[in-house]
Order: sequence, then structure tokens, then C-alpha cells
Amino acid sequence: MKVTILYDTEVKKEGLKAGWGFSALIETEKASLILFDTGADGSILLHNMKELNIDPRDVGTIVISHAHGDHTGGLSGILKENKNAELYVPSSFHISTSGRKVTTIKDAVQIGENIFSTGELEGIEQSLALKTDKGIFIVVGCSHPGVENILKAAAKFGKPYGIAGGFHGFRNFKALDELSLISPCHCTQYKKEMRELFKDETLECGVGLVIEL
Repeated sequence: MKVTILYDTEVKKEGLKAGWGFSALIETEKASLILFDTGADGSILLHNMKELNIDPRDVGTIVISHAHGDHTGGLSGILKENKNAELYVPSSFHISTSGRKVTTIKDAVQIGENIFSTGELEGIEQSLALKTDKGIFIVVGCSHPGVENILKAAAKFGKPYGIAGGFHGFRNFKALDELSLISPCHCTQYKKEMRELFKDETLECGVGLVIEL
């Protein structure tokens, strides 16, 4: 299993484009590709996918964390390229699609083998919990419900060992003490502090980053 960052405010490889927003691709051995969020701009998302040799038509599932434009703005672009992907969206995000399966998320649910949604927390946002041999790796959008709440929700599926995505103004760093991998992305305000506190655990985020799970 691996997670590839497709949209972020930083880039890790030449030829890729940065933008305000977040998107990540989740690849497993036994399921089709899962796209988590779509960034703010479909043209940037599709450019980065092309540069990373990812065919948007191969995406089988699209998961939207929350309704904010920096996570949903690229959705129309990817849907034009991909006619079959199923959508999993929080109940606070309203979308109308014709002939496409859309699942509205409120409670925790299994999306695929070893892939779980935390459910829509605080009525605004869902995160993904990926079950690996090392424990649960969590992919978050902006962590509006609070990183602590997300870790607690994900712990229902196993012991969390890592997290990647946007943390916004989160600064209760002790909540991360038991994690082995931390990758603060996108909207995270205290990246520098996390790098200083968790030198061995922190992985700098950016478009093109591949996290092997």
C-alpha cells in the first residue's frame, strides 16, 4: 500500500505544480485506485497526475473529506476524465451526478479492503484510516474536527502509527507522541515546530511525495 501526494502547497519533484489545496492517491494490491480530495484546481490536479504517470481513468473511488473548495475544486475536472468512479462524500457536501454511484457518509464505514472512513466528524469532515501491518495510517484533509478527535476515531480500526494531510492550527503536539510517521501538509500552521519536535518521525510533504506503507 502507498500514498502519493498529488496536490499540495509544496512540490517535491521538478515539473509538478503546487496549489492551495490537497489531494492524495491511495494504491493497494487488492483494490482500484482511491483518490482522496481533488485540490482546488482540476487543471493542476490533472497535470500532476499526468507527470506522475497516473491515469485518471484508473481511479475507482473518489473520497471527499469536506466541502471546502480547496478540496473539491478539482472534482469536476476529474469527473470529466473518469466516468465510472464511485464517490464517498460527507453529508455536508451536496453533489448531483447522473449515472454515478454516490455514497453519503455520516458514520464510520469500510470503503474497501483495509480502507475505512472515520465517518463525518463534527458534522464537517471525514478522514481515511488505512489498515497496514504497522498499524493504522490516517489521511486527513484539513483536520477541522481536531487531530485528537480524528486519531480517536481512527483508533477504532487499530492502533494509529502515522498521519498525513492538513492539520490547520493544531498544536497539541503530545497527541502525536505515539506516532512513528507524521507528514504535515497543505494548511498546517506549525510545520516547523513539528519538524523540530519529531525529527525522526516527520516527513516533509509536497506534490510527488510517495509514502510507502
